[in-house]
Amino acid sequence: MNGTARTWAVVLAAGEGTRLASLTRDAAGNAVPKQFCSLNGGHSLVEEAIQRARQVVSLDRTCAIVAEQHAHYWRKSLRALPVENLILQPRNRGTAHGVLLCVLSILERDPLARILFLPADHFVLDESALERSLRELTTTLAHNPDGITLIGIAPEEPDTEFGYIVPGRTLADGSRTVARFVEKPAASLAAELYESKALWNSFIFGAAGAALLALLRLQMGTTVDEMATALARRRYQPGSGALAELYDRLPTVDFSRAVVQQFPSRLRVITAPACGWTDLGTPRRVAATLLRVAEQVPTRATGGTGVQRLSPSGHINLATQHARLALVG
Repeated sequence: MNGTARTWAVVLAAGEGTRLASLTRDAAGNAVPKQFCSLNGGHSLVEEAIQRARQVVSLDRTCAIVAEQHAHYWRKSLRALPVENLILQPRNRGTAHGVLLCVLSILERDPLARILFLPADHFVLDESALERSLRELTTTLAHNPDGITLIGIAPEEPDTEFGYIVPGRTLADGSRTVARFVEKPAASLAAELYESKALWNSFIFGAAGAALLALLRLQMGTTVDEMATALARRRYQPGSGALAELYDRLPTVDFSRAVVQQFPSRLRVITAPACGWTDLGTPRRVAATLLRVAEQVPTRATGGTGVQRLSPSGHINLATQHARLALVG
């Protein structure tokens, strides 16, 4: 059985993207979630993330978690996915609840599933390099059946806006243990981490579905059973509002802090080479990425007056939005 057998992928695309709102407003002034925008005139970020997942997982096992209130955007951007592979979240209650909803939804269909999770707001210059690491991740999951395996990115420079993974000892399969996490360090610490070959935390990770569910249960208790019951009601009683009612009273819980960092002995990390990876979390990050892209390849989006709001694909174009705001400034 090859490394991708029973492997599923989920693109995390339910966020609001509020930190990028200054670049994502449409003609009516509405802030479009960044995952449904284009960086520089091509596909939307979520479409690129789906394609990233499709390099290692078949279409029928490629899913996306989306917010119900974003239907206007994801109906267009995700029309290539089977409708049953769209996991609808009533509202945002943090990444831990989103991951739990995905795990329960996929295990209903495949109790032996291994699941990869990929954020929808990444940009990668060298997709082939990251693809190799994603394939390595699918293989490594078999060697860590009870835990979570992370992809860390070899940093290209010290950066104070990223989280870092400090690797520990090397294991027989080439993965490494996780010594500690460092969140958005000060400049001096970022320089130390860079020199010591710590890794950028990409929030790309994978696990056996059943093992991940067990870890979620340890940290989230009865919420796991409540969400499973709500999903069962929706399955057997179409139109049931049980899931929305549950989400109404859930707290916001961050997956990294509440789950991942609580089980250091269950963690493994594999290193992806420097590949021009970044997340597009802030306008400054978008500007820096556009500069790198312009240095690598000429694009239709980095020149001109920047007055065209939409890309030819119909998505908000972050490059022209940035240029427009720069002109106004």
